[in-house]
Amino acid sequence: MLRLPQFEVVAPESVADVVTALQRPGARIVAGGTDILPNLKHHLGTPQHPAELPPVLVSLSRVTALRGIALDETAGVLRIGAGVTLSQLSEHPEVQARFPSLSQSAGAVASPPIRNMGTIGGNVNLDTRCRYVNQTHFWREALGGGCLKSEGNVCHVVPGGRNCVAAMSSDNVPVLISLDATIVQAGPEGVRELPIEEYYKADGLAHTNAKPGEVTTELRVPLPKGPRRTHYIKWSVRKSIDFPLVSVALRFDLEADEATVAAVKVVVGVLGSKPRTLGKLDDVAGKKLADPAVARMVADAAYAQCKPLENVPYEAAYRRDMIRVYTRRAIEALAASAG
Repeated sequence: MLRLPQFEVVAPESVADVVTALQRPGARIVAGGTDILPNLKHHLGTPQHPAELPPVLVSLSRVTALRGIALDETAGVLRIGAGVTLSQLSEHPEVQARFPSLSQSAGAVASPPIRNMGTIGGNVNLDTRCRYVNQTHFWREALGGGCLKSEGNVCHVVPGGRNCVAAMSSDNVPVLISLDATIVQAGPEGVRELPIEEYYKADGLAHTNAKPGEVTTELRVPLPKGPRRTHYIKWSVRKSIDFPLVSVALRFDLEADEATVAAVKVVVGVLGSKPRTLGKLDDVAGKKLADPAVARMVADAAYAQCKPLENVPYEAAYRRDMIRVYTRRAIEALAASAG
């Protein structure tokens, strides 16, 4: 049986009190608990603290200000509280109507019980994962003393590597990046907003640009200004429970005829510690979405620009092939539904 370490739990009722509680040594946030609690059972990221103080988990369960989804027509955004559950996000009528790919990605996470507990704020701050890390403490000891992300100083994915390459496996982050969303952070220095694409960095040990003592309070997604087609697709071994092994978020902005591509943005996940936004897709503009060449060009670009590592199950070369296959399938599905 895997047991949780002993810790103290505090449950503030306001964002300001959360920020204050996070100033305690070793304090960490718990929202739905679907990621942090299993990690603590595996002795991953166990709060560090002076001997005279117990480790602290700061629960967001009583912070009502973090809940709710609101359409802000004046600002031209959909505002999503960080405490909104993934089930609520997936089933919300405004999300389904205006951002179908976000509804898809939220609904693709794990299983219904987990989506009922897990929050969008927790999902965008999901810790990176690696096949050599997300194991029991006993397993990691048998491996030879852990790795860069746990108890050791060796990378088993990139021998001789000095940077952790654990993968960001969030379903929703690639979609939010494709939709040009921003993330709102509250901390000791006040409130700040930044593009969610800039929130992540290529460091498996500290993969976000969150400042010490900050908490995510809101996601803001710009409303579409014209015709658009979006889609999210992922490949995993099982159709529920599993983290994605590769994922692709697609956004096609269309001309007034709702058939011709004006611009395209494609974001691929589960490569390294941050998703990858594809470049060199300008040649797709001006073509019909239903043109088979569009699916082929984008899928080939995804294959050429994305090189998975051996950081999650299944061989990297096979996962790379799946990126091309699933990108093509997603675009073909979009074209078929548009017709």
